[in-house]
Amino acid sequence: MSRTTVPSPLMTLRQRKSDKLMALPRTELDGLLAFPLTPFTHDLALDLDAFAETVEGHVAAGAGALFVACGTGEFSALAADELSALLRRAREVVAGRVPVWVGAGGGAATARAGVAAAQEGGADGVLLLPPYLVSGPPSGLVDHVRYAVHDTGVPVVVYHRSNGAFTPGSAVSLLGIPSVVGLKDGVGDVELMTRIVSSVRGSEAPRAGDFLFFNGLPTAEVSARAYRAIGVGRYSSAVHCFAPEIAIRFHGALAAGDDEVVEALLTGFYLPLVALRDETPGFAVSLVKTAARLRGDRVGRVRPPLVEPTAEQTERLEEIVKDGYALLSALDGARR
Repeated sequence: MSRTTVPSPLMTLRQRKSDKLMALPRTELDGLLAFPLTPFTHDLALDLDAFAETVEGHVAAGAGALFVACGTGEFSALAADELSALLRRAREVVAGRVPVWVGAGGGAATARAGVAAAQEGGADGVLLLPPYLVSGPPSGLVDHVRYAVHDTGVPVVVYHRSNGAFTPGSAVSLLGIPSVVGLKDGVGDVELMTRIVSSVRGSEAPRAGDFLFFNGLPTAEVSARAYRAIGVGRYSSAVHCFAPEIAIRFHGALAAGDDEVVEALLTGFYLPLVALRDETPGFAVSLVKTAARLRGDRVGRVRPPLVEPTAEQTERLEEIVKDGYALLSALDGARR
């Protein structure tokens, strides 16, 4: 099987060894939000040098912000010291060019320790993932967030998904936790999200108008127009990990209201990718890593329980990416 040949955004890394070069935390989140993969060696140990290349690639390709060690970065498979090491290396490489956020979550004590470590490590913000295994009523979920944030001041976006799903009322309650600046949707219920956005915006809380909302669904581009219509314009792009040119072209077309380009990329690239993704649980990460390897990036395999695609699935993935870049070239040629 031949390797897909696509343009690479990677630049030569500049070594930065002093914390004095690191920028103070930045909370603006504009442009396309990228979620870097976490590279592992052949024996699944953390590969920080490869991670530095991955981070530089995202920045060079035009990412507006980086969320390291989150869902696409296999947060659930990482130890606390690995999370800290990834944040530290990301900040060294980025050197203040874009905001660097990091994942935290799990059980109450683990989540609180993760948020505190993120602040200590100089993260620009935290994506707080759902509590581990257990669930509770809406009020308990708000209390979980309050406990995790504790007395830290680092900005926190709460991930609304799985057993961490909020009601409109409990989402409004998040406005009472000063460090919580936004909500990221991973549930995929547009009607519920409409009620959440309207409830927050219509509340009398002073921060209601500034509260941030994100579309965090897998391959979020497919649902991006629907979410944009209800006031949720920000979204995370896993495609930026392996086809940043396509991801950025789609993002720009969506912002400009260029329905012709949006429809073409959805039909010719994103929908076939989603169809393949849905064949196996965990492929929202596994396929992304495989596509990055096909591109030539040093990212390694996924940690279990995620599994790698079969040879046949990998071949289909390669064709989907190749077709996506061919479509991109055709669209750009037609605009000249």
